[in-house]
Amino acid sequence: MPLALSLVQKGFDVKGSNRSNTKSDALKQGGVIPYVLDINQANDGLSGFLQSDVLVIAVTSKQVEDFRKLIHQIEQSPVQKVLFVSSTSVYPNTNGIVTETSEVIDSALTQIESLFLSNTNFQTTILRFGGLFGYDRQPGRFFPVGKKIDQPEGFVNFIHRDDCIGIITQIIEQNLWQETLNACADAHPTRRAFYTKEALKQGLPEPEFTESPALEYKIISSEKLKKMLGYRAPAP
Repeated sequence: MPLALSLVQKGFDVKGSNRSNTKSDALKQGGVIPYVLDINQANDGLSGFLQSDVLVIAVTSKQVEDFRKLIHQIEQSPVQKVLFVSSTSVYPNTNGIVTETSEVIDSALTQIESLFLSNTNFQTTILRFGGLFGYDRQPGRFFPVGKKIDQPEGFVNFIHRDDCIGIITQIIEQNLWQETLNACADAHPTRRAFYTKEALKQGLPEPEFTESPALEYKIISSEKLKKMLGYRAPAP
């Protein structure tokens, strides 16, 4: 919703899909043309929804066959460019810095990424976001009080919602396609420092941690994205 509304404000004609009618009125009020679609089901309105130049896919489904069917529909549509929102969870913990050329885990998500990147009927950029925070997503509340947090000396890989919207917008505006990009904040505090600070900001007790003897972590690098887009985070 925030991405759709931001793109409308920048002058784009935007269609937005939701799995039910619950947000249709809010989308209309924001100048977005609403559609009720579900990637897991047959959708009568999908062909109309795909009458677009650019398609941004940001859904939680990991059903590979559903994406195969969607890609078949995209091939028959005017869509020329696809931005697929993925996740840095595709990378295993390496106890080091991870870039777009690093090894990934063989998973449904990486299989879906490959389906898009290998398709020659349209251009795709894969955008691997770190953990989302900002606005209603407050990390201090991610763990219930009393639940211990693993790997306290590992490092966090988060990105603010404003950066997500800014990066997606710049990819579209700068026509940056056929790329795989990591998107994550430059700061990587330890999990202990980060979650303690965030809990105290919310007026919550300091979190408890599992003192794991074996340290496992990864640090996501977004240097490629910053270089290719010239991206800088918006001023607070």
